Amino acid sequence: MYEELRQEIERRLQSLVDDKAGNEEEKWLRKKELLDSRNSKVIKAKAFGRVLSQEGEWTRYLVHFKYLIKQDSFIYLEEEVEERAARIENEQLVEDRETKRQPIFLAAETEVAELPEMFEERRAFHYDRLQAVQYAERWWNSYNPAYRQFAVDCTNFISQCLHAGGAPMAGYPDRSRGWWTRSNNWSYSWTVAHAFRWFLSSSKTGLRTQEVGEPELLQPGDVICYDFQGDGRFDHSTIVTAKDRYGMPLVNAHTTNSRMRYWSYEDSTAYTDDIKYKFFQIKDHSS
Repeated sequence: MYEELRQEIERRLQSLVDDKAGNEEEKWLRKKELLDSRNSKVIKAKAFGRVLSQEGEWTRYLVHFKYLIKQDSFIYLEEEVEERAARIENEQLVEDRETKRQPIFLAAETEVAELPEMFEERRAFHYDRLQAVQYAERWWNSYNPAYRQFAVDCTNFISQCLHAGGAPMAGYPDRSRGWWTRSNNWSYSWTVAHAFRWFLSSSKTGLRTQEVGEPELLQPGDVICYDFQGDGRFDHSTIVTAKDRYGMPLVNAHTTNSRMRYWSYEDSTAYTDDIKYKFFQIKDHSS
């Protein structure tokens, strides 16, 4: 069953390498257009996958894409892990689509290991961008067992990255106040993209930010929030981990686990022409 999926994935990847992505798959066409707009090209692509389950006529599978991208003299590796579902009839792939990833709780569902130093409320701190980026690189495609994992895990992951950089938690135990996680409880701002976006805009002590108007003003360790539908409700969060040849952000994220992905998400199935972004510089010092 997986052989048909493997062959189809290899065909799509080769179309990117050969610079001739077809329009039979909108996602791949958008990725090709995004690469072209950035004066970039996939020079090598690989995919690794495994079947997760068979549910009637549908096969759920996990696929890990790796793209070696060349942009002028700059070369970097972009990675993305998707959970997908495919329907195969008479050894022919009839339908293939991205699905929501299911959470795997690495800690007990009733209790998450508590590290005492994690939950000390502080106002003064120094934000260590390198530590935040190193955390994002270490855990972009896995899950720190000190925290709960969520089906929509993007903001939980970015919160962990910021805390790894030294950003202090505050507000416990009021879930509607501050930014924190503790044992089996957490603030809305720690896990919900929309609440996180508003916390970043409004926090006056501890973790504080400055909103800027252009993505190129961001540095590694800064944050981007996404309103895919442009309806005022923010859906996604990423952390900047590098800059491309032209100084534009490359980001890491969870949910669709991604590494060194171009910031605009134009190659995402969630992307719409109405998308809106918020760009937040994390203030390096707070008192």
